[in-house]
Formats: sequence, structure tokens, C-alpha cells
Amino acid sequence: MTAEQLVAQYGKTTPTADTVKTDITFVGTTIEGQQQVFNSGAVAFLNSLCAKFAAEVPELLAKRKQKQARIDNGELPDFLPETRAIRYGDWTIRGIPDDLTDRRVEITGPVDRKMIINALNANVKVFMADFEDSLAPSWQKVVEGQINLRDAVNGDIAFTAPETGKQYSLKPDPAVLIARVRGLHLNEKHVLYKGTPVPGGLVDFAMYFYHNYRQLLAKNSGSYFYIPKLESHLEARWWAKVFAFVEERFCLKPGTIKCTCLIETLPAVFEMEEILYELRSNIVALNCGRWDYIFSYIKTLKNYPDRVLPDRQAVTMDTKFLSAYSRLLIKSCHKRGALAMGGMAAFIPAKDEETNAKVLQKVRGDKELEARNGHDGTWVAHPGLADTAMAIFNDYIGGDRTNQLHITRDVDAPILASELLEPCEGERTEEGMRLNIRIALQYIEAWIQGNGCVPIYGLMEDAATAEISRTSIWQWIKHQKSLSNGKLVTKDLFKDMLKQETANVKKELGSDRFNAGKFTQAAALFEQITTSDELVDFLTLPGYELLTA
Repeated sequence: MTAEQLVAQYGKTTPTADTVKTDITFVGTTIEGQQQVFNSGAVAFLNSLCAKFAAEVPELLAKRKQKQARIDNGELPDFLPETRAIRYGDWTIRGIPDDLTDRRVEITGPVDRKMIINALNANVKVFMADFEDSLAPSWQKVVEGQINLRDAVNGDIAFTAPETGKQYSLKPDPAVLIARVRGLHLNEKHVLYKGTPVPGGLVDFAMYFYHNYRQLLAKNSGSYFYIPKLESHLEARWWAKVFAFVEERFCLKPGTIKCTCLIETLPAVFEMEEILYELRSNIVALNCGRWDYIFSYIKTLKNYPDRVLPDRQAVTMDTKFLSAYSRLLIKSCHKRGALAMGGMAAFIPAKDEETNAKVLQKVRGDKELEARNGHDGTWVAHPGLADTAMAIFNDYIGGDRTNQLHITRDVDAPILASELLEPCEGERTEEGMRLNIRIALQYIEAWIQGNGCVPIYGLMEDAATAEISRTSIWQWIKHQKSLSNGKLVTKDLFKDMLKQETANVKKELGSDRFNAGKFTQAAALFEQITTSDELVDFLTLPGYELLTA
């Protein structure tokens, strides 16, 4: 949507009551808390960031498309010959702050007030407060999220549940807070710089840093960020320039701002050491964002019929291409003095004792694999899984260490590009396809209603798993794959199944919930992006146009 269309739809507001002359304008009705977050100083700061860095983002996104075009035409991803000196050079990152050396269990979730309190109180070392995949970024939620994090940093965040009156507040020693900003592909349509929507990640970064850096430093912590969806070291270089500019502007020592980068795209796995190098003053870790990584494997290799993935449930971390990814990340990080974070356990504890025992056993198996490989920590989506994950990493790390940086994996044979691209064996089943449809439909419906973190069939789903669900089907259609029962996957088969599974979802949820929701819109969007001839890069891009302002 163009700036003119945004203004026509939502109207314009001024930056603040005490107007500051900048090139920042706001689109839409001013909501409660907006003036607190986007006060005159914050707007001036954001304006300076946009003036120096916003114009580079479209150039970086164009480079992504150019690389993808080469891959589509037969040039498989590989390690870069021009950066060989970096990979073989003798260098390390600047260092890790004391409160980030032990990250054996991290919990993630959206910037919802109750969620923030419960997560910071959980038996974890770190809470990643998410403005990205687990947040549907309505303007209200973006603004409220910044206020909630400010209150959390100040230590005075509280919440009373309106339906029960139950009160929530922080315990004395909460987890360390890290904010995940939006990816470079996502704009914030409510904030314009010279008439153009500002990159959402720049908005998230600027507001969180500006309102909290003093208090965080006073608490012997700091402004810590998760950076998602990187596809190259050039994008990492952009963030490094942003951090350096901000540190100089606020008279902070170089390296004061710290970040962790998610390696969750296939192109990025071939540039991990280069990403560490570009951000060496600020970076402390890389993370295996494995659900997005599977999605990126499909998206990047979409033109290759020999690399079509099976059912989502068959693509586990012990498959060859994911195992190679995990081991290479650990080796690359530990070689450079950075932590290597593992992936997400998306399970939700079950109320039934027998079912819950099975859930916890799956979590144990997953986390033991990560800890045995040498990861320094892992992610959980629910506080009820924290004790299980913590016990496993306690066993592997031991009482005298805070991480596994001593595990270098130097004895491993070099991991080749072919291993990172290894096709994955497994069945494509009708049951798996129908499950994909039900998951994606329910997730998209929740997302366009403003909820980006959704419990579905015992898993806490975010945008990444919905992306896998819909791109798997797109890929099966494109390459005319058959299901294990012999049915050819076509657009018509998908459309028929979508109608049937929409009816099944209605039965599962009940007519009242279904009719009060936005399942018709969700099904239409789902069908559009799954049957399009060209793969839609991110479902959140067309979804954002349907999201309540």
C-alpha cells in the first residue's frame, strides 16, 4: 500500500503534542499511549535513524531477490569465495556481558502484558519479547508492547485479569530481557519518513532502546536485541552500522548494544561466520531458528523438484540437512567466542497426565540432542516446559560452567554445502496435508484478528509453522507430487480439501466461535497464496493488509 493510500484510508496525525520538526509523520488515529512512546525525543531519534539508514533497506531487499533469481536459475547456495579470508581468519567477537553468559533456557512470546510477567517469572535465564513472528503487529499492540517492556524494565509492571481479578507482578529476580524486532521485509505502515513507511524493525529498535537504555545500564544489564530473518552478511553490516551510530550518538562505549542473530534462512547458513564478523563488536550469539529455517529451505529451493520436503512432522532435527545446520552453527560460534543457541520446543503441557508424560518425553529427546551437540541453551514456548529443559542443560553444562563454549567440534569433518542442502526423505500423506490446512487456516484467522501466538493441537504456533504448512502444499502442487495414497496434489485437490477442512474446523471450534471469527477471510487468503503461480514470500505481507489497524 502506498503512502497516499495509507493516508487516504487512515488519515494523518502529527508526531507529538509538543510538535518537533522532523520528516516523521503518523498515519491513523492516535491511540492511547502513542504520545508516551513517540514523544518528541523518541521521534527525533527515529528521524535520525531513518535519515541515515532507511534508504538502504530496499537495496538490501533487492539483493535478496537477485540472489534468489540466481538460485531459481540453477545456482545452488554455497559458501562465498570472496569472504574466504574471514572464514579462515583469526578473530573473535568483542565479548559477552555477564548477564548473557548463561542462557541455558530461554522462553519466547509476544509483548502482551500478562505474557511478559509470566515469562520473566519463569524458571528460565532469558525472556525474548517478540515484536516479530509471535506478534500480529496491529498499531495498538506495537504501542502497548513498548509500554509493557518499559514497565518491565522499570520493574513496576503489573496486570490484573479482568475476568478473574487475579493479579500478576514481577518476582524479585526476573529473567534477562531481550527484544526481538521485526525483520527487514516488514514495514510499519503507521509511521512514515518523508512519506514512505519506515522499516518495522527500525521502529521497534529505536523505541525500545530510547526508552530503556539508561535504566538497563543502571541495572548492570543492557539493550539486548534478537535480529531475525537475516539473509546475508551485508544485512548484518547494516545493523552493525545502526548500532555504532546509536552508541556514538548517546556517548556509549562501542559494543554496549548487544544482539543475537537468528540463523533461520538457508542463504544465511552459508554466511554465519561473516555475519559474526560484521557484528563482532555487538554480537553475542547465533540461534537455530529451525521452523523458519525449514520454511526458508522450501522457499529458497522452490524450483528444485529433487528437494521437495515431506510432511512437516517428518522434518526433525536429526534429518541430515538440519543436523548439519545445527553442528555448523555450534562450530562457527564457538570458534569465534559466541554462544550457539538451540531451537524451539513448541509443545504445550497437557492437562491429562499420560498425554503430558508423552509431551515431556518428546521435549527431553529434542533438548538432549541439542545439549549433546554442544548448544549453549535452548528455547521453550511455555513456562511448563522450562523445568524439563533446564534439567537437561544443567546436566550437560554442569555446575562449574555457564555455557558450552569449550565444545569446539574441531574434530568434526568440515560440513559441506551438499550436507546443508541434502534432500529429506519421508512421506507426503493426505493426513499430513489436511493437518497443514487446518493449522494454517486457524493460524491465519487468529493473525488477522491480531493474535500471532496461537495454541493449536497441543503446539504453540507462530508465523513460522504456518509458513511451513502453506509453502509445503504450494511446493507439492508446483512439482506435481503425489501423496502416499496415490492422489496427485493439484490446485483443485487443495481447494476441495480446504473446503472440507474448513468445515471440520467449524465442527471442532463450534459454530459460535467460527461464525464470530474471520475464517472466510482467512480461507480466501490461504487459497490465494497457496495456489498462486509465484510463491508469496511471507504470508504476513498480505496478512498485514487485513490486520485491524
